[in-house]
Amino acid sequence: MDRLRRVVVVGCGGSGKPVLARQLGALLGIPVIHLDDVFYDEAWNPMPAADFEAAQRRLVAEPAWVIDGNYQSSMPVRLAAADTVILVDVSTPVALRGVLARWWRYRGGHHSDGVHVRVTLAFLRYVIGYRSKVRPRVLAALAQHAPSAQVWMPNSRRAVRQMLREIAAAAAGDVQTVPLIGGSK
Repeated sequence: MDRLRRVVVVGCGGSGKPVLARQLGALLGIPVIHLDDVFYDEAWNPMPAADFEAAQRRLVAEPAWVIDGNYQSSMPVRLAAADTVILVDVSTPVALRGVLARWWRYRGGHHSDGVHVRVTLAFLRYVIGYRSKVRPRVLAALAQHAPSAQVWMPNSRRAVRQMLREIAAAAAGDVQTVPLIGGSK
């Protein structure tokens, strides 16, 4: 598979980005980078914006990766380097259930599997407003900064599982190409 070497995973909080990124990395045999691991230290202190962008420039210079995370201000860095973008486009209720499930399972903090749990009122507002406020900006960034990338938009957990099955089949050589799930550019 000539694509799926430089994969950006974006979507609303609670959509399952870290899980999808880990599964893709395992299927494709490429490193996974969770941007929350890069951006925050153990005390939830953020990295300065210029340092964060520079760190991403170093990361995307590598030949293969799956990068999970939104961080809209630096999204152009990742999108310009990506051959594939997956926008996990689940509904707001599904995302909120994901946030609650993650909170219940992990009980806050940083975890070694790329999951970071810090549920605040501001974060819940972000999740609730994602589809109307953030998603249109993400779509515009895709059009502007990733014009030649393959874009997938699975819109349910089931569609994500189906996409992973198809990628696994393609990686195993069972199919010629991976069909697009839930939309494309």
